[in-house]
Amino acid sequence: MDNRTIAQLFYETADLLEISAGDPFRIRSYRRAAEAVECSTVQLSDIADDPKKLLAIPGIGKGMAANIREMQTTGTLPLREELLLKYRPSMLDLLKLPGMGPKSVALMWDALQIASIEELEAAILAGRLNDLPRFGAKQIEKLRKGIEDYKRNSGRFLIDTAETAADKLIAYLRTFPGLDTIEPAGSLRRGRETCGDLDILVTGPACSEDKVSAAVEHTAAYPPIVDLIAKGQNKVSFRLRNGLQVDVRLLPEASYGAALQYFTGSKAHNVSIRQRALKRGYTLNEYALARVDDGSIVAGATEHDIYAALGLQWIPPELRENNGEIEAAEAGTLPILIDQPDIRGDVHMHTTATDGRNTIREMAEAAIARGYEYIAITDHSKNLAMTNGLDDARALEHIQRIRQVEQELEGRIRIFTGIEVDILADGALDLSNEVLAQMDVVIASVHSLFNQPLEEMTARVLRAIENPYVRILGHPTGRLLLRREAFQIDLPAILRRAAELGVAMEHNAYPDRLDLRDRDLHHAKELACNIVINTDAHHTSHMEKMRYGIRQLRRAWLRKQDVLNTLGAREFLAALRPRPA
Repeated sequence: MDNRTIAQLFYETADLLEISAGDPFRIRSYRRAAEAVECSTVQLSDIADDPKKLLAIPGIGKGMAANIREMQTTGTLPLREELLLKYRPSMLDLLKLPGMGPKSVALMWDALQIASIEELEAAILAGRLNDLPRFGAKQIEKLRKGIEDYKRNSGRFLIDTAETAADKLIAYLRTFPGLDTIEPAGSLRRGRETCGDLDILVTGPACSEDKVSAAVEHTAAYPPIVDLIAKGQNKVSFRLRNGLQVDVRLLPEASYGAALQYFTGSKAHNVSIRQRALKRGYTLNEYALARVDDGSIVAGATEHDIYAALGLQWIPPELRENNGEIEAAEAGTLPILIDQPDIRGDVHMHTTATDGRNTIREMAEAAIARGYEYIAITDHSKNLAMTNGLDDARALEHIQRIRQVEQELEGRIRIFTGIEVDILADGALDLSNEVLAQMDVVIASVHSLFNQPLEEMTARVLRAIENPYVRILGHPTGRLLLRREAFQIDLPAILRRAAELGVAMEHNAYPDRLDLRDRDLHHAKELACNIVINTDAHHTSHMEKMRYGIRQLRRAWLRKQDVLNTLGAREFLAALRPRPA
């Protein structure tokens, strides 16, 4: 069981305890444990049998260590199962709706016996929530919209969730001799921000006709399977504990490239490719590219062979959305897309000064280990009280601490002073210009009042970026994937003004944001906006999330030269909006 799953079980247990009006101290201990597991850089499954190592993790006491060992053995947490018997598992879904915390869920249960999304929707339609305390017309409308969003996103998974599931399965499959090439296909390979299911393609000597049955049996024995949907001659379909459906296809080497092209998609891309094949006298399917007249095979073992036979450059998977990539491949004008080694710095991260988990020094050392030349420390400003945000005085002290750590590191890395300053309701910023003037990197972000009307939100953000000290607009649409839609804003107007001012637009690479999305990034490039990619890291381990954002930049057709933090430290600062003299 991985850290994410352990943390999720702890969080759910804490929520269920709060719904049942449990002991506040006990609730806090489960939440603390969840946070500790979530931020741990060590996989707890590797040290579960060593109590000393578990207890060395801050936030994990003897009781929680015992719970972790129990989870590794049984796959669940007894207290959680006991509470779910009392309330029903569907109650946890209610907590995914906006504004629905454990106290609200408990109120609905006690007053109306509501324990599922469907029951809540029926209660809203019947007007049964109207007389409940704390549920006014605005809150009820917010819930109704939240239910719509939940239904639309149901069955989708964040890219990091899908990738983690793929990595674990691939590691298991590699334990079977003769499975040489194993690769995800589908929306995960194309880098889509969310995935509906997971396709894994496998080839090697063990996939030959006389040996494949043993490989199928090995696949079907994968321990995390909770529902074996189908087991065929060369395909296994199953569902994991989190509901993700996985299809594993074991293929002969002669067909592997054709299958990889077919199952990678997208559907629209494949339709156009098949039409191109027909015009040239070929048929193309998951088995091969073949001649129509005699059925002879033209290509099939590799994707490169198939695209070449159709007179095309090989097309990177991220571009396969039928948005002009086929025409560019025919003309030989596909861009050389940005890649992770091109990134030379990460300029949005938080430390223990506010809501981060590591010190300035620890974040810097982690960046050095990743080969970065520079970072910016951009803790929160005071409006985010829950994060212990910085006021003017603390911000000035923080600048001095950042500079001191940079000096101590003796040139191993540049550490820019910075802030993620809140954009207030009227577009004013949360710190004084006198303090912002002393920062190298000022990121302005919206963290509150997401429900402002379009005109009001647009005016708010426009006013913020007019401030001469703002150099980057952080996570510009405020979305949280599968949890919160983007706020209403005239993004083209923002992009045009940002381009005029030289304000860079951030792509926030954290996998539950990926904001800006790919098509908006493409639009930003067309308008000559500066673009920066950051992880918004709150822990040293979060820096590795950069790869998810890189996939979105590639989907937007961005090249190395389109992104500012592919530049060296001095060039990067010079490329940002000039600061007032």
